[in-house]
Order: sequence, then structure tokens, then C-alpha cells
Amino acid sequence: MEIIRSGKALGAEIKGIDLSQNLSQDEIDGINKAWDENLVLVFKNQNLDDPRLIEFSKYFGNLDLPAPNPFGINFSPKYPEINVISNVKKKGKPTGILGDGEATWHSDMTYQDVPPKAGILYSLEVPKDQGDTHFANMIAAYEDMPNELKNKIYDKILIHDAAHNSAGQLRKGYQEVSDPSQTPGAKHPMVFTDPNTNKKTLFIGRRPHAYIVGLNIDESEKLLDQVWEHATQAKYTWTQRWKANELLMWKNLFVLHKRDAFDPNTRRIMHRTQVTGEIKIASALTFFKDANWIYSCPQ
Repeated sequence: MEIIRSGKALGAEIKGIDLSQNLSQDEIDGINKAWDENLVLVFKNQNLDDPRLIEFSKYFGNLDLPAPNPFGINFSPKYPEINVISNVKKKGKPTGILGDGEATWHSDMTYQDVPPKAGILYSLEVPKDQGDTHFANMIAAYEDMPNELKNKIYDKILIHDAAHNSAGQLRKGYQEVSDPSQTPGAKHPMVFTDPNTNKKTLFIGRRPHAYIVGLNIDESEKLLDQVWEHATQAKYTWTQRWKANELLMWKNLFVLHKRDAFDPNTRRIMHRTQVTGEIKIASALTFFKDANWIYSCPQ
């Protein structure tokens, strides 16, 4: 197995492994180590059907079923662990979610008390030089954050919006809320320590409809704008420029990602799995406090 680092703040390509075959424990351990170090991994020139994508994904934990989508449709009834990401329509009806528009910076499903551990995405059809996926390293963004800004957020709790997906579409069963303080969704600390690695990370989910508990709306909006401006600087990012038959996997709690819009007359079909979360962020905050960080100047 060969690891080719991106040279950016995160991301690496893994060569020398055929994901269509069963992996040895040494190979799984090697992938996990590279994943911890690089947060996002890409495997090119793979040939996976849905059963094998599911089997590969299960090397890294249990799998979630897809979240409710705006259409109320299960796009992969034969393989319910698969979420179809596509702009393709058949007889005028969607065959997947998210369409061809931009998906703004976000982490997946952070509106849950225990957010997903990871996302795994496999490309079947992609438009040429369009629909790139960008990632941002939230561990690096926190480490590099000015102390003045760290002091403003170290004990703050953020509401993560459950009502909208990353394309800004309202999920089925929710209603629009004009007051961000009434946003439905989990409440998480803006910074927590991973008890597995002892690394601190910025944890901000998605910018639209977010609210910092205890602040007035203007204060919350201003502070969130400052944090997001810092966290999404180019120096913390890396870009995946897709070709067909590539598999990408990312550590959901420690990165943001977004997708560029693309020509609606082209076709983009991706199949995705999601690894079940293992960390309740509130518990990680307790670990954070027990480590006495909360009583000292942020490091």
C-alpha cells in the first residue's frame, strides 16, 4: 500500500489496493492509520458494485440508513444502506438527491446527538471538470485560530439545523423557521476534544440557520461569521476533482466539505454510505473540561 499525501492541509491518495477484493487486517489497519493522519482518503480506478461498497464500508463501523430527503423517496430499495447522490431524472422524476446545485460547506448530519463518524462516496458517472468536492481541516483551523477568537467560542454551544440539507432544501416533515434561536436540531459545543486522539477540533456543522446559545441574534451571527471566515480559508482546504470509479472517505467530525454546482445537462451519479457515529459530542465536552482546558488559556 502506497500513501501519496496531497501536500495540502489534509487529503491523501491510497495506491496498491483493490477495494473489490476482501482486505486483510493489515490493509485495514494501514487505511485507518492513513485516515487518522490525513482525514480524507481517495482510492482511484476502483470497480465496485453496491454490495461491495457496503462490505468495504463496514470495515470501519456500522452503517446508517440515509436521512430523510425532500422527496420522501428511497432511491435504493434493494440496498437500503446506499444513498444515491444524482441530478439524473427518469420520466421527470429524480433518481437521487442534491441535484446539480452547489452544496455549501457543512459536516453531515451534525443535527444529531451522535453525528456520523464518516462518509464514503463512490463515483459512477461524473461531468468532466465540474462538481468538485472541497474539504477543510477543522483540527488545523482550530490549532491556527487566534487566541482572541478561541476565547470567544471555547464554552459556546451551537444549535445545528436539522430542517435543511446541504443544498439548502427543506427536509420532508419540517417547516421554515425565521428565528435562528428556534432552529430545530442538536446542541453541540463549538470546540471539543476527540477522546480517541486527544485532538481538539472546531465543530460548526453548517452556517445557515445556526445559532449560538445565549447570545442575541446579532451577536450570534457576527461571531459565526468570524469563525466561518477563519475556518474556510484556502490554507485549510483540499479539493477532490472527480473521475469515474473513485472512492473517497472522510472523517465527518473533523472536516467540512462542500460541492461545486455543475451543468444540469450533464450526468453525475454517486453512491454513498455513512458510518455510524461513535462519539456523543456532549460527552467529549465533559472530557474536554476534565482535561482542565476550559479553565486555562486556549492552546
